[in-house]
Amino acid sequence: MGDVYRVMIVPKEELELQSHAHALSHSHVNRELHLELPFRDILRSREADEFLSGALAGAMTKAILAPLETVRTRMVVGVGSRNIYGSFIQIVEQHGWKGLWAGNAINMLRIVPTQAVELGTFECVKRTMTSLQDNWNQTEHPQLQIGDVSLSFSLSWLSPVAMAGAAAGIVSALCMPPDRLTVKPEFYPSLSIAVCKIYKDGGIGAFYSGILPTLIGMLPHSTCYYFMYETMKNSFCLAKKKKSLTRAEMLLLGALSGLTASTISYPLEVARKRLMVGALQGKCPPHMAAALSEVVKNEGIKGLYRGWAASCLKVMPNSGVSWIFYEAWKDILLAERRPL
Repeated sequence: MGDVYRVMIVPKEELELQSHAHALSHSHVNRELHLELPFRDILRSREADEFLSGALAGAMTKAILAPLETVRTRMVVGVGSRNIYGSFIQIVEQHGWKGLWAGNAINMLRIVPTQAVELGTFECVKRTMTSLQDNWNQTEHPQLQIGDVSLSFSLSWLSPVAMAGAAAGIVSALCMPPDRLTVKPEFYPSLSIAVCKIYKDGGIGAFYSGILPTLIGMLPHSTCYYFMYETMKNSFCLAKKKKSLTRAEMLLLGALSGLTASTISYPLEVARKRLMVGALQGKCPPHMAAALSEVVKNEGIKGLYRGWAASCLKVMPNSGVSWIFYEAWKDILLAERRPL
């Protein structure tokens, strides 16, 4: 008995519909793949690992050193006792031990993305500037001829680390909402109340009130901070003929770089805090120069460094511990990228 073949006759319209449905399904799958692959590549990139390292380092450092930040802020703005020990005891007596972590919830929400963006921006801009500088030096520099004068443009005088530090400071300042909970916790007893009150009083713009003084104070601090740390790290490793620092050396160099940057920019920080507190009390100086002049007039030159010791008490361990955690997380997350 021979083979029997069954033939089905399908209308032309149905064939066209099936073909169209198959094409749409195939297009949808391709679109999902195209969207998924770039996102996967971003998550696996070096930049993503550096951002995550910065976030984890910021969270761990902030949780450990929050009491020092609370004491420092109160002393800078002139709230309570004028010495570190007295301010510490006063906070515990008035608010209990939890008072040392006043506003820490919003500070954690602020510092984690801010630290991630700041350190990630620093690393990215430093690599980009170094690459541009190397490529520029390998090619002929553009020249501008004005009569008998020939001007040659060069990027050799720019420091990639300093440029990266400045960029990191600007970006982090733009990402950082105001730190009001530690100054007047009675005004903002919780995160939800703070968000509602600030938004009700001034809308979205109120979250970034005083951004210009913040940028003015952040730029020299951030530039000096990263430049000092990278310069000292590279010089130390070169002198000791080693590739990396130990944790103790990171702590020391980080603390020294934080101390230097804080000392240089501290008067601007005092003026910024005065502007912030003045805005809360309804008697804000018109600008940063006026705030600096007011401090000098009322307290003399020493007033520009009032609370400097408390600031160093917070900045030095914060800087050192941050670098320890950041480098440690980078070692873990970027370990698979290193050649064997």
